[in-house]
Amino acid sequence: MGDIVKTGKIEDLTETKEGLGLFEKLLPIWIVICMGSGILLSLYAPSIAETIDSWQVRGISIPIGICLFFMMYPAMLNLQASELRKLAKNPKPIILTLISNWIIAPFIGWGLARLFLPGNEQLMFAIILLASSPCTAMVLVWGYLADGNQEQNVITTSLNTVTILIGYAPMVALLSGIANISIDVISLIITVAIFIGIPLVLGILSKKLIISAKGEEWFKNKYIPIVGKISIFSLLTTLVVLFSLNGNVMITNFNLLLLVSVPILLGFIIVVGYNLLITRFTKLAYKEGVITVIIGSSSHFEIAIATAIAMYGVGSIAALGTTMGLFWEIPIMVGLVYLAKYLKKKNWWKGTTK
Repeated sequence: MGDIVKTGKIEDLTETKEGLGLFEKLLPIWIVICMGSGILLSLYAPSIAETIDSWQVRGISIPIGICLFFMMYPAMLNLQASELRKLAKNPKPIILTLISNWIIAPFIGWGLARLFLPGNEQLMFAIILLASSPCTAMVLVWGYLADGNQEQNVITTSLNTVTILIGYAPMVALLSGIANISIDVISLIITVAIFIGIPLVLGILSKKLIISAKGEEWFKNKYIPIVGKISIFSLLTTLVVLFSLNGNVMITNFNLLLLVSVPILLGFIIVVGYNLLITRFTKLAYKEGVITVIIGSSSHFEIAIATAIAMYGVGSIAALGTTMGLFWEIPIMVGLVYLAKYLKKKNWWKGTTK
């Protein structure tokens, strides 16, 4: 989803508001439409989704695999290795973000899953997947719309891109273990390698090759927008298939979606509240504080969805659970942007921008 930002470079982020077109602004509506369309397909044309899902290689749906790749790949284009050298310049907000992403959010998610979803292994696993996946993409949009420190935004998202490759599988395995959820750790590692490692490598290589052949302007103004549209289309296509395979289950067990929404929403409230308090307590300025809150409170729902599908299947309750994370995150993050601007007027962050 970072494709909406055009590129990860600081100077290019001035184009974000213009690049966020009507279609992207209405993304929550398209998500609801795709979810509803999937349910209708499951009721009136179930053979369509079943045929698509039947195109598999060793249990992995080829169409869904392709869609998931194009959901991941644009985010990896945001990696700015050169920006990581600036970590020592002002490390406090970045350290606070890492603590939130890798300690606070995962264990809050684990605790809420244990509290609200006992005995429902797949939904518990979905919450753990969402809570353990720090965002690497869409936060570039939210950070700019909130008028935050975009240099910090790019540095932190670049760092998250690296740390998620290293830390995601161990964190999910740890939390699943202490939640007594039995998972195939090797499959988990393979899933992360496929859906993060491969897009990351291809993102780095393709970016270098395209810039070398066509120039940075062509990469920024032509290639990124095209990939961005493919990414959104892939996301929406995945949702249609997911809900078409689970339509009957949802209708007969609608309470499951409501049930999984409780820890998701409470998790957002608790983690956002923690980040608002810690950024005030540590005396960050608004521009640094708002980026810390946004990145520290969001999740990389693409890898969560991909992992749920790889571990339990396209038509699983776990996959549906992770899509509810996507469903709630976008309106919540939009609301957080407006909340941050309101708190700025109330002088919530009193530090001095460095």
